Amino acid sequence: MPDGKRDEDQGGRWPFLAILMVVSAAFLVILWPFLAAILWAVIVAILFEPIHRRLLAKMPGRKNSSAMLTLLLIIAVVILPATVLMLALVGEATAIYSRIQTGDINLARSFAAFRDGLPEWASDGLERLGLTNLAAARDLLGDGAADGLRAVLVQALQIGQGLFSLLITLGLMLYLAFFLIRDGEHIQRRVAEASPLRPDHLTLLVGRFIVVVRATIKGSIVVAIIQGLIGGLVMWTLGIEAALLWGVLMGAASLIPAVGTGLVWVPMALYLLFTGSIWQGVALVFCGLFVIGMVDNILRPILVGRETRIPDYIVLLTTLGGLQLFGFHGIVIGPVIAAMFIAVWDIAVEMRKENLPARI
Repeated sequence: MPDGKRDEDQGGRWPFLAILMVVSAAFLVILWPFLAAILWAVIVAILFEPIHRRLLAKMPGRKNSSAMLTLLLIIAVVILPATVLMLALVGEATAIYSRIQTGDINLARSFAAFRDGLPEWASDGLERLGLTNLAAARDLLGDGAADGLRAVLVQALQIGQGLFSLLITLGLMLYLAFFLIRDGEHIQRRVAEASPLRPDHLTLLVGRFIVVVRATIKGSIVVAIIQGLIGGLVMWTLGIEAALLWGVLMGAASLIPAVGTGLVWVPMALYLLFTGSIWQGVALVFCGLFVIGMVDNILRPILVGRETRIPDYIVLLTTLGGLQLFGFHGIVIGPVIAAMFIAVWDIAVEMRKENLPARI
């Protein structure tokens, strides 16, 4: 190609790239409010893609039907059980709140019993905090309980006000999931055609993204559900009130690396031991260590395997950072970003070894 023609092509390329970047950035800004719906639609499509593939093999050429059946399965297996659980949880929380309001649950008396059962070193700590006086402790506990109940009411009001928005997000997620499930292969081919990355590098990044998403959901969400279920059953067996609430809290706590369900059952076990419920406290400690805790140690390696190749400390930091920045969605976003970071640097090392210029 003559130099003049090449210079002309290069001169027209940069303005187009600038327009491409601006339009793409504007498109992302417009989609940002729907990040949650898009993220979980992609996750759902990735998780249920093998099922869709099997359905499509049994009804070849009927993409719409197989995608719709997959979507109905998602609603039956994921959406409906989650809705039932949330309704039961709200009912149980409301019942506890009513019992506190009527005085059936006396928080100050429970605190006094807990204080009396503490060992000497712990009692000395309470004395330094000025909590040995029952009236002061009752006042402090009452203020704390009032603040806590007030916060619960505010959150409940916000949930009620955001119910319509939640339904819109859920509907949009299912709508997008249908098309991602049906047209996933076509969309992936179009992205590959438009991407400036080398095919092998793009394959590595996409493969790492899919592996991490599946591993995160299977290794975190599934384990959280199982641990929460077992924890709730243990609480119910021991006669502890609000077993469903404690089970849900343990399931949520299990999503936090390095801390896990111990964030819930350890304080509860200490409370039982210090208030004279010795056998219940010992049983809870045993179940927490050797039943609830072992679920994570046994199931997570089976569900996740070694495919992600992300160090545990990186998973911890990125999960906590993701939770801080993106809320619940950060459970997936954090490890995915970590996986992309590691994959990109693996590509950089490979290109350096091959003495290839970095093409992005």
